[in-house]
Amino acid sequence: MDTIFALATAPGKAGVAIVRLSGPSAWTAIEDLCGSVPPLRVASLRQVRGSGGVLDEALVLVFDAGASFTGEQVAELQLHGSTAVVAAVLTELSGLAGLRQAEAGEFTRRALENGRLDLAQVEGLADLIDAETEAQRRQAQRVLAGELGAKAAGWRKDLIRAAALLEATIDFADEDVPVDVTPEVRDLLSGVSASLAAEVAGVGIAERVRTGFEVAIVGAPNVGKSTLLNALAGREAAITSDIAGTTRDVIEVRMDLGGLPVTVLDTAGVRDTLDPVEAIGVQRAKDRALSADLRIFLVEEGDAPPFDWLEGDLVVVSKSDVVGSGDGRISSRTGEGLDWLVGSVRTRLEGLAAGSGVATRHRHRLAMERSLERLAVAVDLVERGSDGVELAAEEIRSAVRALESLIGLVDVESLLDDIFSSFCIGK
Repeated sequence: MDTIFALATAPGKAGVAIVRLSGPSAWTAIEDLCGSVPPLRVASLRQVRGSGGVLDEALVLVFDAGASFTGEQVAELQLHGSTAVVAAVLTELSGLAGLRQAEAGEFTRRALENGRLDLAQVEGLADLIDAETEAQRRQAQRVLAGELGAKAAGWRKDLIRAAALLEATIDFADEDVPVDVTPEVRDLLSGVSASLAAEVAGVGIAERVRTGFEVAIVGAPNVGKSTLLNALAGREAAITSDIAGTTRDVIEVRMDLGGLPVTVLDTAGVRDTLDPVEAIGVQRAKDRALSADLRIFLVEEGDAPPFDWLEGDLVVVSKSDVVGSGDGRISSRTGEGLDWLVGSVRTRLEGLAAGSGVATRHRHRLAMERSLERLAVAVDLVERGSDGVELAAEEIRSAVRALESLIGLVDVESLLDDIFSSFCIGK
C-alpha cells in the first residue's frame, strides 16, 4: 500500500500547520527529512531538511501501526504555518519513493479499512467536522464514539442467537429436542424489533439536528415578519417596507438559536390578492410554513392567525412598542420580548430533539427498516411452527445482513466514494 501525505490543517497562513503521513514508508520519510525517528508518541523538535537545505524546524510525532488513527504507521510534522514552508515540505515529500498526495478522505477511509472505525463512525466524524452548533457537536460525538455501532452489535448478537436456536431444531429434526426454543426466539425477535422501531422513529428528528430545524414566520402583510427576521439574524437579511407584498418569495436565514441549528423562514404576507405574482408567493408561504418544524404566527392586536395553527406553534402579537407591552407581545424594533420568543422557540425545538436517536441519516433508516421487514416475516413464520422454522432462520439472517450494512460490514462499497468525497484532503 502507498504511503500517503497531506496538509491536515486548513490551507493558508497560520501559527501552526500539520502535515500528516500514513503508510509503510511514513517513518522512513521522517528519517529522510529529519535524520532520525523520534520515540513513539513523544513530540520531538527536529530540523526538516530537503535537497536545498533546512526547510523548517518542526515538532515531530510518530505512531506505530495499530495505535494510530489509520491503523498504520503514522507521522506528523507540526510546522510553522507559512504557505511557503508547507509548499516546500509537500514538494520534498512528493519526491520521495513510495509516497503520494492523499485523496479526499483517504486517511479516514484507511481507518475504516483497518477496522479503526465503522461506517457509522465515519459519518459521525464527517458530521463533527461540519458541526456548527452545540447540539450538532453533541450528536456527532455520540455517533463517532460508536453508539450506533454498539446498538447494531447488540441487535446482531440477539438475532444470531435466535437463528442458532432455530437452526438447532432443524439439525435435530429427527431427534427429540429437550427444550422448546420458540418462546426464547419469540422474545429475542420482539425485543430487537421494538428497539429497532424506536430508533427508526427517532431518525427524522436526528436528521433535523444534523441538517437544521426550520421555523417559519407567518402573518399578514406589513405585520413585521421581515423586521423580526432581521432582529433575530442581527443584520438586514430581508427588505422591509411599508408597501404591502414586499416579500414575495421565501427568505431563509440560517442561525444558531440557543445551541440548535435553525433556519428561520420569512414568508410572503398571507392575504387574498389579485396580483398573480403575489398569489404565487402567498401559496408558497403556506406550503413552506406547513412543512416547517415550527411556525411563529405574527399578528396585530385583535387579529387572528391567517390559517389554523398546529400544536406547539407560537402566536405572537407584534409591535408592542405601539400597542403596549404584555405576555406574548414583542417589538422587533426595540427588542422587547425577543428573549422570551427565542426561549420559547428553543424550548419547543429541544422537546423535539429529545426524541432523536443515534441513527442520523436516511441510509440508517433504510437499513433498519429492511431489518424490521425481515423480522416481521420471521415472526410470522415462527408462529407457524416447525413448517416455517427453516424459512424463519433465513429471514433472520437477512435481517442481520441489513444491520451489518448499517455499520459497513457488507453491501456498502458503492456508498464509500460518495461518503469520503465530503472529507477534506488531509482527513
